[in-house]
Amino acid sequence: MLRFDPPKLPSPPELEEKDKRVFINDPVWDQVAVYFISNHQRIRDNIIIPRGAAPVHIKTNEEKAVETAMESCLFKSAMSCVLGFGLGAAIGLFSSSVNPNVAAVEKQQTAREIFREMKTTTLGYAKNFAAVGCVFSAIECSIESYRGKTDWKNGTYAGGLTGGLIGLRAGVKAGIIGAAGFAAFSTAIDYYMHK
Repeated sequence: MLRFDPPKLPSPPELEEKDKRVFINDPVWDQVAVYFISNHQRIRDNIIIPRGAAPVHIKTNEEKAVETAMESCLFKSAMSCVLGFGLGAAIGLFSSSVNPNVAAVEKQQTAREIFREMKTTTLGYAKNFAAVGCVFSAIECSIESYRGKTDWKNGTYAGGLTGGLIGLRAGVKAGIIGAAGFAAFSTAIDYYMHK
């Protein structure tokens, strides 16, 4: 096997104090001139930004900080919880209005009792959807951060863990069935969304 060692370059010669000065012969005033004229922020002047259909926009530090905060697992989980609560409330309101409780046929229900039942059903759906959304989003974001990839496997793994945790309340068999069902559902949704 051949081995190639690059040649060693000689080190640059040491400069004398008078050669280190840039503008003025006096070293103090030269440092002042360098301070006011040179670029201390280390901004690169040779950045090449490809042009596209949209205008070029370089993000500010504030925009980068907001983007970092919005991509955090905590924000994603909280947003999924809020959106899950809203979606669950809408589905709960719809299902309670379509299928009212007809347990008491003999007596006439008042509007207040009907609205109370609708409120209970709506809040029940909202809490369940919020919990499922928060748990799924937190697990998926954690898996994505750990793996360092964004692909369909993250949703499948997160769906399996979430379904297993939800189904585990009813037993091990229900946990396994819930994990398989939720993983399959998550994979199908992920495939449909990225198609």
